[in-house]
Amino acid sequence: MTPSSRWRALTHHHLFWPVAVLVFLLLVNVPFTPGFFSVRMTDGHLYGSLVSIVLFGSPLILVAVGMTLVIATGGIDLSVGAVVAITGALACSYISDQADQSALSRVLLAMGLGLLAAAVCGLWNGFLVARMGIQPIIATLIIMVAGRGVAQLITDGQIITINSEPYKLIGGGYWLTLPFSIFVVAVVVAVTVALTRRTALGLLVESVGGNAEASRLVGIRSRRIKIMVYAFCALCAGIAGLMISSNTSAADGNNAGLWIELDAILAVVIGGTSLLGGRFSIGGTVVGALVIQTLTTTIYTIGVPTQTNLVFKAAVVIVACLLQSPKFRAKVFGAKFGAKGSAKPAAAPADTTAATEAAPKMEVS
Repeated sequence: MTPSSRWRALTHHHLFWPVAVLVFLLLVNVPFTPGFFSVRMTDGHLYGSLVSIVLFGSPLILVAVGMTLVIATGGIDLSVGAVVAITGALACSYISDQADQSALSRVLLAMGLGLLAAAVCGLWNGFLVARMGIQPIIATLIIMVAGRGVAQLITDGQIITINSEPYKLIGGGYWLTLPFSIFVVAVVVAVTVALTRRTALGLLVESVGGNAEASRLVGIRSRRIKIMVYAFCALCAGIAGLMISSNTSAADGNNAGLWIELDAILAVVIGGTSLLGGRFSIGGTVVGALVIQTLTTTIYTIGVPTQTNLVFKAAVVIVACLLQSPKFRAKVFGAKFGAKGSAKPAAAPADTTAATEAAPKMEVS
């Protein structure tokens, strides 16, 4: 294989451009923070900008992983931000009512209650989409709006603060010198990859997203698949809610997880998963979430004014998405950077009409 062919194969890999954007954003920080890539050990814990990016990006990674499977089925989940708020509010509210807030059994029960509420929200979304036939954007909009109000009711419109060391471990603790949340994310991602790539589940999800009706006709229970992925997405959001409230030792029903659903969707798109459904990439989603978090860090590092940081963020996301487009790369950079099929096709047979008419046709009604 020649160097040019290796380079062409590398640039056509679905993770090349997301990783390239991530590396570029990381390098942009170096002139403004000379020790940006340095990692130091303090009190037995690792600290540094790279560690912070993964730490603060952990909730987004969790939500984006769940969102990936929902989008792969051709759906969308706008309720994950509200689920984050409900889970954190319920867990912190229960812990705050305990005489001993550091009792491990009480903390585990609080986490279980929060995750149970998240699962119920996910099952409700899946029921509306799969059984009632409501459009996903409308079905999940219900909990997006009402769920935030439920979180406010749980907290009585106040910010609930707690003092629980076991609970703080989830999002603000350390284990083996690293933030504990990194291990939580690693386990969730590993389990998701194992279930979707080592079993037939991933293929079933992609088939439902590609054509739900055709999948049903060949015996795939597409409704169950949809309900399952919405429940899984809500569980991921619930874990993220525990992580966010744990990191601050407080539950804010109004601001916790606010607009995280939009960042999660952007992370999925940057990672190469189509919003039309079908094939998906968990690895690409993780890279996309890191791109979003690194971009947030970069905005503060280079001193972008707060009133324009959303515009700056949107501009970078647009560039990242354009670089993902094979047609855009083919037009701007030339055929060798574009899609594999961007080169001019060979001449077609003379009698293409006859060949088309003679070809058999198959339709699925």
